[in-house]
Amino acid sequence: MKTKAAVLWGLQQKWEVEELELDAPKAQEVMVQLTVSGLCHSDDHLVTGDMPMNLPVVGGHEGAGVVVEVGPGVTEVEVGDHVVLSFIPACGRCTECARGRSNLCVYGAAIVAGPQLDGTFRFHARGQDVGQMCVLGTFSEYTVVPIASVVKVDKDIPLDKAALVGCGVTTGYGAAVRTGEARDGDTVVVMGVGGLGINAVQGAKLVGARHVIALDPVAYKRERSFEFGATHAAATVEEAHALITDLTRGTMADVCVVTTDSAEGAYVAQGLSLVGKRGRVVMTAIPHPTDMQVDMSLFDLTLYEKQVRGCLFGSSNPRLDIPRMLELYGAGKLKLDELITREYSLDEINQGYEDMHAGRNLRGIIRF
Repeated sequence: MKTKAAVLWGLQQKWEVEELELDAPKAQEVMVQLTVSGLCHSDDHLVTGDMPMNLPVVGGHEGAGVVVEVGPGVTEVEVGDHVVLSFIPACGRCTECARGRSNLCVYGAAIVAGPQLDGTFRFHARGQDVGQMCVLGTFSEYTVVPIASVVKVDKDIPLDKAALVGCGVTTGYGAAVRTGEARDGDTVVVMGVGGLGINAVQGAKLVGARHVIALDPVAYKRERSFEFGATHAAATVEEAHALITDLTRGTMADVCVVTTDSAEGAYVAQGLSLVGKRGRVVMTAIPHPTDMQVDMSLFDLTLYEKQVRGCLFGSSNPRLDIPRMLELYGAGKLKLDELITREYSLDEINQGYEDMHAGRNLRGIIRF
């Protein structure tokens, strides 16, 4: 069949919206008609090359929609089911899945490869195969994905809101709560309050953090952070350091979540300067793949037992935590409606990313 999709053909190029051929689902795959796709910064990392991937590729890894066809062997969903697509596929059988760490499933190696899990392609254009971001490719009206990436959700949940938990909400929330282990009474600082960071703010608030500091140079994002649970805001690390010192009487923060547009080596030292003894710095921003240098104080690590922790998908388990996020939303405890700053058509995708870079959006979405 034919479908309209946004394709990246080369580094530093614009997304090109065109008609592609889409194959039917093979074994253990489903075809989904997308309702919404989030415009996540990670897809922009494909453009810059910070997330190396074979091109061309259909972008998008944060989506929700309706199952329209199932391949052989699929029993988990049927035609008409509403689903959220997890950007990390989880097989449920490997060692990491068995340990409850399905965000580290062996299938995760495929998310920047391009083809489907079996090594073949479902999208085709201009006489060649076209890959899929995170084996999803949600910048398309229709897509074919592995059942390992599919989470069935209740039909009364708005799909435009449900799409956001496939990446940004669950990653940001989990960075603070699961990886960072924020607890009631803690002081939590979030460095970078975009699509991920704003949900780290929400997570810290939900677990009862006493102080939640939103650190971002963009005034709009600092102002919006108070709607999601921030108690204080700062424009610079220096400003945040003075604020936290005063708030905690010098004991400093318990957790610093780094959710900047990209991860820089200098941010580790900055994060460590904001946390106190046994403080955790959580790195969930995407780094430049060739960077090998990190600034930090080994004195802090040893004598103060400070920690630096890596974070993928908020250390979450898709089939458990995606429904849990939606339950929190249904209970009025998690804000999803308020995250969506602006909707775009697929043809407006490049404008959506311009707005993201300009700091005008917490989260833009494509509505099909």
